[in-house]
Amino acid sequence: MNSKKQMDESYRCPVCETALLLSGSKLVCSNKKTPHKFPFVDGRPVLINEANSIFTHADFVGKARTFFRPSPEHFLKRFARSLMPSVDSNVGARGNYRRFAETMLEDVARPRVLVIGGSVEGAGFEALSENPNIELVRTDVAWGESVDLICDIHDLPFRDGAFDGVVVQAVLEHVLDPFRGVDEIHRVLKPRGVVYAETPFMQQVHGGRYDFMRFTFLGHRRLFRRFEEIEMGAVCGPGMALAWSWRYFWWSFTENAALRQMIVFFTNWTAFFWKYFDRILVNKPRALDAASGYFFMGRRSKTVLSDRDLLAIYDRVNPLTM
Repeated sequence: MNSKKQMDESYRCPVCETALLLSGSKLVCSNKKTPHKFPFVDGRPVLINEANSIFTHADFVGKARTFFRPSPEHFLKRFARSLMPSVDSNVGARGNYRRFAETMLEDVARPRVLVIGGSVEGAGFEALSENPNIELVRTDVAWGESVDLICDIHDLPFRDGAFDGVVVQAVLEHVLDPFRGVDEIHRVLKPRGVVYAETPFMQQVHGGRYDFMRFTFLGHRRLFRRFEEIEMGAVCGPGMALAWSWRYFWWSFTENAALRQMIVFFTNWTAFFWKYFDRILVNKPRALDAASGYFFMGRRSKTVLSDRDLLAIYDRVNPLTM
């Protein structure tokens, strides 16, 4: 009979929300009627509620080593891309992350931050990752060197109020029910906890079958209606949106992988300069209607933003009408 050890007290079963116990090579919840079991892969727990997710434990068991050790072709592709200019330009992330960190550190000496979608560090993330006073818990539904555990945003495996901050950068477009996901973010944040989110608007499908959702500026604010606004706006501007459209226009002509790589080379060299306009445009009121993506930073709130107040925001930030 395996002895059982209590896990970190902030962890909870994603199915029934009871405490998790370490039992041999698995995690078992403390639900006496129907205890749920969760595997470890390379020392990382896979805490997926299979009944409520498009992912299963089998999607991760036995597959981590492949993801952690990319093939030589992976590095060759990265080298080839390094020779091309990029059409991507996240103008606001660096400053936003810095303000996010400062906001948390005003209240807490060592804030604990949940990173959703942390297998790849997004633009500007070094403001958190390089700060020794911030503790990061990195999660994803994909393997990565820095991922601490696998979990689905629809059922976060943490107790209520476990974190001082949550980061969800370029993730919510890949979530089947982003409203439920944001409700989960609200749940795991402390009363004055802070969320930082970036979500695309004018971007084509970039996750294949795992790309589900886009939001306008007001739609993005409504997604976070249970949060008090600290700051929000465009993070990637119309220039980047235009460059992406140029690439996807040419991609539409072919399914051939080699030709599509040639198109990337061609479109990057013929459209990269558009992103530089975003340094001027990203804070312009009219750019909100054509931005490539938005950010929202806000505190967990007990009140809910009404839809009438939501509509008033548009006139506040964009007084000019069509």
